[in-house]
Amino acid sequence: MFLAANSGGAGSFMPILMIVLLFGVMYFMMIRPQQRRRREAEQMQRTLGPGAEVVTIGGLYGTIVDSDDETVILEVAPGVHTRYARPAIARVVSKPSHTEDDEVEAEPVIDEAEAKKD
Repeated sequence: MFLAANSGGAGSFMPILMIVLLFGVMYFMMIRPQQRRRREAEQMQRTLGPGAEVVTIGGLYGTIVDSDDETVILEVAPGVHTRYARPAIARVVSKPSHTEDDEVEAEPVIDEAEAKKD
């Protein structure tokens, strides 16, 4: 009995330490990565704009035609527009492409060997 009383004081510290370590592992393995993914999703949803091809959480592919603070309007087929809440956009497939008017013609690149021939 004397032996059991002495080991009881030191033994009660170990379960508390294990619980604290378990919460620490849970925070770094589950909670923190989930918070990071949520911040990235919110950033993506804030930067959505017309012309971007997106996928909704339901798996519907479409191109953003118009957007406001809370919703986006997707063109899912030629002439078919649907309205979704911004959080319903799961990911961006491609960024808006530039139109032909926005493109600047690049100067042709001449190879040094071709330039020496002339």
